[in-house]
Amino acid sequence: MSTAPRPGILVVDDEPRSVEVIARVLEEEFDVHTALSGADALRVLESEYVQVVFSDHRMPEMSGVELLTRVRERWPDIVRVVITGYTDPDDIIRAINDAGIHQFITKPWHPDHLLLTARNGARLFQLQRDHDRLSVELKLMASVAESRVGTQRERVQRQYRFDALVRAPDSPLNAVCRTAAQVATFNVPVLILGETGTGKELLARALHYGSLRSDKPFFAENCGAIPDELLESELFGHRKGAFTGAHAHRVGLLEQADGGTVFLDEIGDISPAFQVKLLRFLQEGEIRPVGSNEARTVDVRVVAATHRDLTADVRAGRFREDLYYRLCAMTLTMPPIRERRRDIPVLAQHLLDRLGNTHRKTATGFTPEAMARLEAYDWPGNVRELHNEITRMLVLAQSDELGADLLSPHILRGRSETSIPATAEAAALAVSGPLRERIERLEADILLETLVRCRWNKSRAADELGLSRVGLRAKLDRYGITRGTATQRRH
Repeated sequence: MSTAPRPGILVVDDEPRSVEVIARVLEEEFDVHTALSGADALRVLESEYVQVVFSDHRMPEMSGVELLTRVRERWPDIVRVVITGYTDPDDIIRAINDAGIHQFITKPWHPDHLLLTARNGARLFQLQRDHDRLSVELKLMASVAESRVGTQRERVQRQYRFDALVRAPDSPLNAVCRTAAQVATFNVPVLILGETGTGKELLARALHYGSLRSDKPFFAENCGAIPDELLESELFGHRKGAFTGAHAHRVGLLEQADGGTVFLDEIGDISPAFQVKLLRFLQEGEIRPVGSNEARTVDVRVVAATHRDLTADVRAGRFREDLYYRLCAMTLTMPPIRERRRDIPVLAQHLLDRLGNTHRKTATGFTPEAMARLEAYDWPGNVRELHNEITRMLVLAQSDELGADLLSPHILRGRSETSIPATAEAAALAVSGPLRERIERLEADILLETLVRCRWNKSRAADELGLSRVGLRAKLDRYGITRGTATQRRH
């Protein structure tokens, strides 16, 4: 069994008897080396690992102070102790200044005192070494941390750059991104309009990371999700005791984001009272935490977003006109998915790849029929709804390719859940034309939806519909429904 090496002690004295006695006291706990002169001591130090030197003060040729001064120059970490029978103040001062003496031991010394000094000296030597090592490591850690932060910042900037907004080469979103890229470098507020789930926050992040503030914080706050009192505390902060539950000071997001960007989502949902407070900040650049009389100046770029028609709200008196013009120095509009259908295949595949990594389930893509159905649907929930639907398909999938049979029924029918008629009678009323054509259209829809869900297993579809295989085949022939034509069918 290996043990840790014992600390090394060097005892230097021109009297052999004195060296022998000191060595005998220390040798039970330390590796003791001895020398009868300063020259001998220097030779020992050249070859042995020594942590503490005990040296007699008065020695011929080289005094103890002279020896320890040379030790300090060559081996500064070694702890230096003088054993002396003289207490001349001048000698003590010179020893402290020149040799950096750790301690004086006067003769006659006591064995316990000698051992305690040796232990403390060895401990001090180790602490000095640990300090030097940690100082080097801290310097290295600082550079490593700085490098890691820089690398992570570059990764985030790549992830949220305008090119990273997933779209087709000829997407309508291209024009929005080009305008946003021009606006990003200017320190002006931006208002992003668009339906829920169109990616307004992604565009806000791209604006931030494409700006000169990209190395500063970005914070997002949904203004429609919390009441005024909490929203004021979130943005402006509060002082301890400002209200019930304020048990400590809180720094608001606007102060935390000093130098950076704050994204205020659903800005159209804030109350008239809070509109006044937000307007004051946008005008003055000052915040006042709840419960404080002290105003603080912050430099924050505000990017706001809403799904509402703010101009209509201004005309109706629900939104302050002066606040509206403070927010919309530049306005960008995110188009809904139904206006960028050519992006759906690219978006769907991107979401599938990302969800596959998240859920550790591999899927290579979509069947042509499934993709046709995805493109035909209007997606009132936009990207969020598409994300949820692909998640559902991936979870239910039994093969690497996702088929139309995995789609939700309302997507197969091509109608949103909120617009699905509750009864067959209501469904018949939802289409126009003569009665016979409307009934046939409804029947064709039901046949096609059932076949897709049954993966074109006609026996299963016939059983579900209460038809014979011959009867089902006759209806498919009548309406011209085949697996090939179904892919192009639009609802």
